[in-house]
Amino acid sequence: MHHTQIAQRVFNTPLMVDPAKALAFLTGLGPRIVGRVVSIEGMAVDPADQAAATMPTRASLFGDDLTSRQARNGGQPFAVVDGIAVIEIAGTLVHRGAWIGQSSGLTSYEGIAAQLQAAVVDPAIRGIALDIDSFGGEVAGAFDLADRIRAARQVKPVQAFVADHALSAAYALASQADRIILPRTGAVGSIGVVAMHSDMSGALDQKGIAVTLIHAGARKVDANPYQPLPEAVRARIAGELEDLRQLFAETVAEGRGQRLDTQRALGTEAAVFRGEAAVFAGLADEVADPVTAFRAFTAAHRGTITPRGKGSMMTTAPEDHAQPAVAPAASTPQEPTPPAAVAPVQTTAAAMSPEAIRAEAAEVAQVCAQAARLGIQIDAAEAVAKGVKPEALRAKVLADLAARSDAAGIIATAPAAGAKESPIVAAAKKSAAASR
Repeated sequence: MHHTQIAQRVFNTPLMVDPAKALAFLTGLGPRIVGRVVSIEGMAVDPADQAAATMPTRASLFGDDLTSRQARNGGQPFAVVDGIAVIEIAGTLVHRGAWIGQSSGLTSYEGIAAQLQAAVVDPAIRGIALDIDSFGGEVAGAFDLADRIRAARQVKPVQAFVADHALSAAYALASQADRIILPRTGAVGSIGVVAMHSDMSGALDQKGIAVTLIHAGARKVDANPYQPLPEAVRARIAGELEDLRQLFAETVAEGRGQRLDTQRALGTEAAVFRGEAAVFAGLADEVADPVTAFRAFTAAHRGTITPRGKGSMMTTAPEDHAQPAVAPAASTPQEPTPPAAVAPVQTTAAAMSPEAIRAEAAEVAQVCAQAARLGIQIDAAEAVAKGVKPEALRAKVLADLAARSDAAGIIATAPAAGAKESPIVAAAKKSAAASR
């Protein structure tokens, strides 16, 4: 007998439930409860009810039964809206879940990967929408799935729609999409790792229970729950977590490119960002109603289906996703510096075309407009005249928000030494001199 905690609530006990639904439940889940096929006598079960009670399609690291299931009923393992595959990433994310979709509040990395692969190879699918509402989950399996999402977007456009949380492992997945859209109350980030140790020794002492661990290997029983955690073991676990945080930040940087590099990801110190603050910090791309943004996504990708890398693109080119410089080793934590010191390395005026100068000025104006919506007034013309870079403006706004406690835990990134005069200012001076 499997799942005895369920079996004892189903068999040999009074129930107040519609008989047809109870039978459908037993037909679908009975084999998993009793470990064998369940036959029902005396009443027919509606096929639709049986299908609804049946466990979702299974998936694994190396194969799944998606192909055979689709061959039988012509369906898809995900919702399809106007040619866009909608893959749900919700609840607690787990490794080796072996199912597609949610099951008891859990979502399997393998199930997400199976849906992703099915969407990539299906010629009728024009794009992929990640519908995310998750506080994260297990480390195991998360980064491999993140790599697969990043690879998928080279074939078809992938957008992440957050409603309302994409935190920790869920953000690792969201960060691999072309764009991340969240509502005003949406939250992203928590780029960090946590482990818990339970010390039961005090409770056991109170009950007069002594546990003796007999082991071979000095570290075999490290972090066992029957003894207080030794400081050396604590330090080793903390070091492992810092290594994982480094990997987390590097994975995010792979997906976000110039929008959020490894150093800035580490500099967030696992803070959570909401709404416009998330956009300023580089963790998201747009604040919008997810439904409206999804409709725009479907409208933008109507037309001929052409895989990326094999002819014309299905969408406008995403932002540069070049691999950023690798941060220092995780054993050397990055200390944030005051936002006032933030000054990115600038190119010379001669190296920038007039179009690039105009684009930078437009970006400054956009940052000032976003800041105004957050209640922070910045004179765009003055910022351009002083040669303030967009990145420095964003850091200033984040610092102001943190000071107001509207975005607690927001950390500024480290400054770049030797900043030169802004090419905008240099070009303006040159133009003024020529007109004299």
